[in-house]
Amino acid sequence: IIVIIAGAALSWSQMDNLVGPDRNLGAVLRVAGGVCLAVVGILVWVAADSSPYKLISGLITGGALVVGIGVVLAPLWLRTNRALADTRAAEIREAERADIAAHLHDSVLQTLTLIRKRADEPETVARLARSQERELRAWLYTDRPAPGTSVADAFTDLAGEVEDRHGVAVDVVCVGDRSPDRDTEVIVAATREALSNAVRHGAPPVSLYVEAGDQRLEVFVRDHGPGFDLDAIADDRHGVRESIIGRMERHGGSARVRRMATGTEVALSLPT
Repeated sequence: IIVIIAGAALSWSQMDNLVGPDRNLGAVLRVAGGVCLAVVGILVWVAADSSPYKLISGLITGGALVVGIGVVLAPLWLRTNRALADTRAAEIREAERADIAAHLHDSVLQTLTLIRKRADEPETVARLARSQERELRAWLYTDRPAPGTSVADAFTDLAGEVEDRHGVAVDVVCVGDRSPDRDTEVIVAATREALSNAVRHGAPPVSLYVEAGDQRLEVFVRDHGPGFDLDAIADDRHGVRESIIGRMERHGGSARVRRMATGTEVALSLPT
C-alpha cells in the first residue's frame, strides 16, 4: 500500500508539468516512474495469496480489458478533444473580433466624428487624420507595444492623449505602481473610452484616479456634467456596453457606471 501511494503521489505531483507548457522529458520520466511504482505495489499486493500462474493469467486478462476499452473509447476521446479545441478557437476568434470592433469604435469612429464636427478647420482635420492614420497602421501592422515599466505612466500618457485630442484638462492621481502586463492594455483601453465620454458628454473638471495594488488595479473616471443613465440608452447603442463593460468582463474584470448628483463616475476593476 505504501508503494502504491508513493507511486500515485509521484505521478500526481507531475501532472501540471506534464499537461502545461513547461512539459519536458524529466516530467515524463517521473510520471512513468510513479506508474511503475504503483504497478509494482499492486502486483506485490495481489501476488501475496496467488500462484504465479494465476498472477500471469490475471495480468493478461486485465491488459486485454484495458486495451479493448481503450480501442473502443479512443475515437470518443479524440473527438471530444477536437471539439474542445474547436470551441476554444472559436471563443478566441470571437473575443478578438469583439476587441477589434471595440477598438474601431474607440478610435476610428470617434475621430471621424470629430473631423465631421470640425470640417471648417482644415488644420485640425489634417492633424486628426494624420494621428488616426498613424495609430491605425501601428495597430494593424505591428505587434502590440511591449510592456513598459510603470502602470502610472501608461495612464498619465493616456490622460495627455485625451487632453490633446479634445482640449479638455484631465486631473490625474495615481496611487501605487507596478509593471504593466497584457491585461493592462484592456483596462487602459476601457479608461480611454470612459475619459473620451467624460470630456465629450460631461463637463469639467474631469478626473482620473488610479490605484495599482498587488492584487487589483482600480480606475475611477469622474466628470461633473448632467449625468449619464445607462438604463436610458437604447439596446442598439453598444458604445459603453461593449467598449467598457463588455471589454472588462471578457478579460475577468468588472465595470460600473454610476450616475451621481453632479456628473457620472465610471469604476473599473481588474484583478492582477
